[in-house]
Amino acid sequence: MRLSDFAEVNGTRLYYEVAGSGDPIVLIHGNFGDCRHWDDQFEVFANEYKVIRYDVRGYGKSSVPVEGEAYSHYDDIEALLEHLGVSKAHIIGWSMGCAIATDFVLARPERSSSLIAVGPWVSGFTSPLAQQLYDGFEEISSILKESGIKAALEFIVDRFFLKYLKSARPWSPDVKERMTKIIRDYSFWGFINKDPQLNLDPPAIQQLDRINLPTLIVTAEYDYEACREMADILERTIANAKKADITDAGHLMPVEKPAEFNKIVLDFIADVRY
Repeated sequence: MRLSDFAEVNGTRLYYEVAGSGDPIVLIHGNFGDCRHWDDQFEVFANEYKVIRYDVRGYGKSSVPVEGEAYSHYDDIEALLEHLGVSKAHIIGWSMGCAIATDFVLARPERSSSLIAVGPWVSGFTSPLAQQLYDGFEEISSILKESGIKAALEFIVDRFFLKYLKSARPWSPDVKERMTKIIRDYSFWGFINKDPQLNLDPPAIQQLDRINLPTLIVTAEYDYEACREMADILERTIANAKKADITDAGHLMPVEKPAEFNKIVLDFIADVRY
């Protein structure tokens, strides 16, 4: 079974797709993108599980936030699970999606079977390495204001990662073509507007020791330096967390090394189940 639809929940409209049956898995995409980030995982995981992927509010086909109307991504996920009749799920987040996933398991641990943090990021994280990314986002915002979305897209695809992230390396032609197509569809709403999103208080970075769920951290040899730093923090702070480090891959490890990535994640979930 494969279903795509919109859920009118939590004061917004979320696009989602569901495939397979069994224990539920939620896939949360990264920045500049949408649920297509998980194209190499969605159907593979659905061979064994009920897989839910969705466009985060402000991304893809989902509605953008409304100025002045507060919301939280973790409430959006809970509302989507309720809409689908799912009581709890394995929560998988990649990059920006990892920050959302971490917030969710902290806010709604009873609805979470496990946490899988990919190319990890956590809300409230600050460090000199993290600041490099924040500086890059500021330049994207400036380019948008001065030159528009087309110029911002070109900057992200051709220069952003290599300029601000020393560990980054050029994308292969096929990865670049695929990611450019996804980024081209992004509205850049969050860079142009003030986002009324609510975050945890205190932020997740200060609450990581509260996570008691089975946790898998997935990073890569050429993952962004700040994300590798975050992976080490998660491994040190979350009790009994496991870390996997994929060789010869970067931040886009689910796209660059899908077979290896999928095996790592599916093996972990199988261990959690039994």
